[in-house]
Amino acid sequence: MVNRGFWVPVVMALALILVMAACSVDEPPGAESGEMNTENSDGESEGDTEGSSAGDGPLTIGISLPAADHGWMGALIANAEEEAKKHDNIEYILYTANDPNKQTSDIEDLITKGVDAIVMLPIETAALTPVADTVAEQGIPLVVVDREVNTESYRTYVGGDNYGIGFGDGKYLVEELTEKNGEPKGRVVEITGVPSSVTDLRSQGFRDYLENYPDIEIIASQPGDFTREAALEATENILQANPEIDAIYSQDDDMTIGIVQAIRDAQRQDEMFIVSSGGMKEIYQMMKEGQKPEIVVSLRYPPTMGAVGVNLAVKLLNGESLDGFWGESIPHRVMLEATPVTPENVDEYYDPDAIY
Repeated sequence: MVNRGFWVPVVMALALILVMAACSVDEPPGAESGEMNTENSDGESEGDTEGSSAGDGPLTIGISLPAADHGWMGALIANAEEEAKKHDNIEYILYTANDPNKQTSDIEDLITKGVDAIVMLPIETAALTPVADTVAEQGIPLVVVDREVNTESYRTYVGGDNYGIGFGDGKYLVEELTEKNGEPKGRVVEITGVPSSVTDLRSQGFRDYLENYPDIEIIASQPGDFTREAALEATENILQANPEIDAIYSQDDDMTIGIVQAIRDAQRQDEMFIVSSGGMKEIYQMMKEGQKPEIVVSLRYPPTMGAVGVNLAVKLLNGESLDGFWGESIPHRVMLEATPVTPENVDEYYDPDAIY
């Protein structure tokens, strides 16, 4: 007689073994650690629309920046390169240029080399706009840093609040003129940067704030090209032509160094004060020491934005979002705050070992 109670568990055990064997055949390698590669209907890995995944091997970022003709730009280049070196899956090609034609050629070369993303700080806004569109047409994520381009085809822009810098410098200038003259009035000079969105926005913000103060007159505005040498020459010319000046608005701390030299050479340091921007340690040192001419404020415009631009390019290629940011991807525009540094709070920001 067959003992059915014996065979039932045996049959069930055999069936279970067959089921487990079938499952192990269909299991993709690496599935236990969550490394399965999911494909969309086009046969491409999910996330490839932004760039290659980290598992595809080293990624290459092209970095195109102006040459270091002043301290802020030198610091930005150093910060960008330092950030690029931090990532094991990233290789980078760094080009610097002295003029828009060379920069355009550099970016076209990066496209030809097949880089996965490009980080660009345009030498001039209008001149670099066409090549920015070319990068987008080639499907290469473009991160624009500092100076803008006249197109929205880039993937992400990161920069400081340039309009806010001009507006803020205007505010401090009005307050200081009111204290100096008993009311908001005076003769003011503006030293501007190179033709770019940065220069335009800083000028616009400054003028917008002064709009309600008709007794404050901008008697001269000349380019200092974001360098101390050009600013020195421009200020010398303005000082010679204008025997009465109450204040100077400098769009950049590097230029302020040249402006200060011109004022001291003319022995007019007790006559006027300066409002500026950038966050340069030499300017902070002057504030700490109470040197003349007085620098009332420098609104911060950190050169670390070069590193931020490279970091965002890496995140785009790796399909990552910003830490703590609830959005599904990197924003189209990232704006950094323009914090005012004055003689009253300069000790909080002064670092003698800073590269800028």
